[in-house]
Amino acid sequence: MKTYGTIGYPLTHSFSRQYFTEKIEAEGISDSFYYSFPLSTIEEFPDLLKNNPTIIGLAVTIPYKEKILKYVTQLSDEVKQIGAANCIKVRGNILTAYNTDIIGFEKSFIKSLRPVHKKALVLGTGGASKAVQYVLRKLGIDFLVVSRHENKEVRCIQYDQISPELIGEYNIIINATPLGMTPAENTAAEIPYSLLTPDHYLFDLVYKPAKTLFLQKGEEQGATIINGFEMLILQAEENWIRWNKD
Repeated sequence: MKTYGTIGYPLTHSFSRQYFTEKIEAEGISDSFYYSFPLSTIEEFPDLLKNNPTIIGLAVTIPYKEKILKYVTQLSDEVKQIGAANCIKVRGNILTAYNTDIIGFEKSFIKSLRPVHKKALVLGTGGASKAVQYVLRKLGIDFLVVSRHENKEVRCIQYDQISPELIGEYNIIINATPLGMTPAENTAAEIPYSLLTPDHYLFDLVYKPAKTLFLQKGEEQGATIINGFEMLILQAEENWIRWNKD
């Protein structure tokens, strides 16, 4: 038997179990099962593996994309660089960490990228933000990270430092926080939405609801808006490939 699953907490927002269960059934994959494994603390992870010896692949979501690394034995090059993983391949005592958020975000993000889009604001500093930052560096897009708190790891400003001049210059805005995610649909990052224009591009890694308050406010100003659903599908399929490689 092969077992796959998602670890995170509380996992009320995770779509992976339904997606992969349907995939397993549709493709006639025998003796394979997908479960949600909510862990109230990351310290429960070793017991999860011990109690489920048939696990061969795990997706990692909020809040453990960084904390999981202390339990793995091998890191992909991308994970070494950014310090966050969303995919774990399990082969006995060998646990290999990957970051497929990078692939999913890049493939979805570049579809609506235009020549006018030169600089980006990345909202949030967690594991998802680190994947976004990796892609922006790869694409040669200058960026600033925006956080509620000081952060010395990257070029970072706080929300109250977003001036009219800055919002005009940095016309890509990427939400890499959980703000707006079901069931907190009435929340959004505090940025000056009234200053957005049709030259702005708002990408939200949140996929549920399909149109977050962040995206609604951008759409009202004529901005290009994309949610995280396609990214989610792309990274899920990349996870499946890695989990099942020899």
